[in-house]
Amino acid sequence: MDPGFAASYALWNMHHLSPYPNLTTETPPQQPPPAIMNAQVAAPLSHRPPVSLGLGSVLAASRGLYGTTQPGHFPTHPNLSITAERPPLGPGLPQQHMQNATRLGEIGRGFGPVVEPSLRNLYPSHPLQPRFETYPESTSFSAWEGQSQIRSTSLLRPPAPAAAATDAVPRPSTSQLSTNDRGQELDRQTVRHRAIPSSSPQTPYEQGARIATFDSAPSRVAVSPETRSLFHRARNFEIENFHVGDATHVTVNSSHIDGWELLLEKIATNALHDSSARYDAPKCDEDTRVEVTGEMMDWIEDRDGPKSILCMTGAAGSGKSALQQTVAERCATSDILAAAFFISSADPTRNVASAIVPTIAYQLGLKHDGFRNSVAAAVKHDRHIFSRSLQSQMDALIVRPFKNLQRSKQLDANTFPHAIFIDGLDECSGEPGTSSRLTDVEKRRLAEDRQAELLVAIHYSILNNGLPFRVLIASRPEWAIRTALEPGGHLHEAAYHIQLSDNYDASADMRRFLRRRFEIISLQIRDPQWFTEDDIETLVRAASGQFIYVAVVYKFISARRTSPAERLRIVLTWVPHEGQMARPFETLDRLYTNILLAAKNVYEAVDTHRGRDFSLLFGIFYNCSDPDYSIFFAAENLSALLGIEARGEENLISDLRSLVTLRTDSDGDLVLGVYHKSFRDFLDEESRAKDFFVSRFHVDLHLTKCCLQRILEWCPLDLDSLPREYQELPEFDRRRLQVAITKLPFSLWDKTYSAFVDELVDFTEKRGWHKLDRLLPLVYLGEGRLSVIWTDWIYYFRNHVGRLKSLKPEIAAVITGFIDKWEGDEEEWLRQMDNSGFSDTD
Repeated sequence: MDPGFAASYALWNMHHLSPYPNLTTETPPQQPPPAIMNAQVAAPLSHRPPVSLGLGSVLAASRGLYGTTQPGHFPTHPNLSITAERPPLGPGLPQQHMQNATRLGEIGRGFGPVVEPSLRNLYPSHPLQPRFETYPESTSFSAWEGQSQIRSTSLLRPPAPAAAATDAVPRPSTSQLSTNDRGQELDRQTVRHRAIPSSSPQTPYEQGARIATFDSAPSRVAVSPETRSLFHRARNFEIENFHVGDATHVTVNSSHIDGWELLLEKIATNALHDSSARYDAPKCDEDTRVEVTGEMMDWIEDRDGPKSILCMTGAAGSGKSALQQTVAERCATSDILAAAFFISSADPTRNVASAIVPTIAYQLGLKHDGFRNSVAAAVKHDRHIFSRSLQSQMDALIVRPFKNLQRSKQLDANTFPHAIFIDGLDECSGEPGTSSRLTDVEKRRLAEDRQAELLVAIHYSILNNGLPFRVLIASRPEWAIRTALEPGGHLHEAAYHIQLSDNYDASADMRRFLRRRFEIISLQIRDPQWFTEDDIETLVRAASGQFIYVAVVYKFISARRTSPAERLRIVLTWVPHEGQMARPFETLDRLYTNILLAAKNVYEAVDTHRGRDFSLLFGIFYNCSDPDYSIFFAAENLSALLGIEARGEENLISDLRSLVTLRTDSDGDLVLGVYHKSFRDFLDEESRAKDFFVSRFHVDLHLTKCCLQRILEWCPLDLDSLPREYQELPEFDRRRLQVAITKLPFSLWDKTYSAFVDELVDFTEKRGWHKLDRLLPLVYLGEGRLSVIWTDWIYYFRNHVGRLKSLKPEIAAVITGFIDKWEGDEEEWLRQMDNSGFSDTD
């Protein structure tokens, strides 16, 4: 047979692909076109030489039967390979409907067809050794560059060519050529097309064909632009299981896009309430947290309630996720669970905001076929929807599909599942593709922006469109949700707010939790006396309403191959010491450390906070909030003394709201409040807090330095102008001086360490006592409290000077002289107060 003629038919079929899926031909063509496309193609990779896929290369394959495949490859192009795929033959497959399926996959190397001796003898010196193979009618051939497919063709062979068929390009017969010329001419023949007259008769196709094939391929062929694409002018077809490797670029244009499949690529299955990744997720015992779960269920079931968003905030470890999981499972049982998304900072598949809307839309689609079809159509219409804002995604994938189905009466909003859960909002981060180049602080801000964006999207996309969903969001009271719920925030009036730390006492629930689990351990170890009710009460008090504390304790006590009684004793009497192996609170320590570290990074990155030590500042605020500390500071006064901005205490604890708060005491002063005793235990123990541990010594020393520094840095060189300038100071700056002078002797109480003495020496050398002497009457007569505590103020100064005499007698003498003067001046200050109408309470 004429090899060039057969190649023409093979490659002609390649350029007229089937309109049916999987690159199949429903009905074989009855006649080839008048002119066959050029059989020359090339690898699309620019770093590879051109490769001919004519008859001598495209049709290199093995003799396998019934779908078996053995690939072929080319020694001159080691990264190129050819494979043939043969369909099964039999009586169930009519000749008129032979399938030509192209299979795409990873191709190996090597093949082993039988070389026909007569052809080898005909061209003994040709480097491309020919051989004959018989292929079924719908054998498919694929050419690969590495793992990238560059050509695919299905062979449909007619009977022997008619006599009318002539070469489009005249060529000498091989008998007229020398041995080497014969090989080169045959090489050219395999890539040269044939012209078929339009008057060629229609002929039936045969099931088999004897095709000449070669081991290698020429590399000196040209390519026309139209033949570079495998799918040139093809329409209405689909490709399944398509894989591309090492390709310069791949473009797919098809009207058959499955929008639902594209959506599935964007969802986070680990975030579902019943995901296997969340196996044994924390949830409430049947008779615990009854008050909270009851309130949540009542709110969900009241579909006509005025507020469609519930925000549950609570401190770290207060049981928010357990409550969400418990209520979500109840909703699933009642068939009112629409969707759930449990965020986790530790799982990169479910800690990004971009996965939330697609995952919710996916779950809604499972509830209603019409909704699923609408979502798929929306994705098909805009394949880039997932790169748009969260509000645009929610509108396209949730709002419009739902409203369209409502409008067409295909969906009943009164019976559609309506409870949507989003848990762990504070753990939602920015997108991984952009955050890898950012600093930790920039990542934190990006995460906060995305959290805020999600809250806005929920508010304006769902609430403002009157959808029947009830959305429950749980989070620590961090920046995004806190600012949204505060007065002036967009959710302040729109959301129903449950604050776990403030309004719910979980002590009784924790008692039941521990008692039930300890009784189970009693059965396992056959010792009902291994714990007492007093032990449980001690643990509940230590938890301070923090459910995670009792959960961590139970996990430590019930560890395998340990003694529960011994481990309970360790927890109750645990005092860390060097070399101790038991770490019952390691989980809590890691939680607290991560929260503090994130807050430190964000705070110190603010340009106006440069040079500040977050750990030291927070340690001072924490120690001064302790009732046992020797000096009381209102939070605003402490901010003034430490040299931070007005209301600086708010900025300092902005990212610690899950652990601490600012509360008003009985005297109306703002003080730092710590939610959990376990957090105090953590901060008080250096082996646990590590870099966040601040000793009382360092607190006292820093406060003393601040008191002395505030006096030195403000007092003008011209002391005579001091009264006028003091009165012109802004209120916050005057308070700073008042706090420094009022607290100075108390910060020095019983401090004879060399560090404190050195500070006093430096202050004296800079004439600090003289400046204090000029400031003192202004503060005494001003709006501070110095006149009220004057007796104690003098007593503490004299006590310190008495201890200082043995260390620095000359400094002690200077201070004593000023104390004597001040005691004498007080009578004059009192007269001035009487004449000006001041009282001790002003």
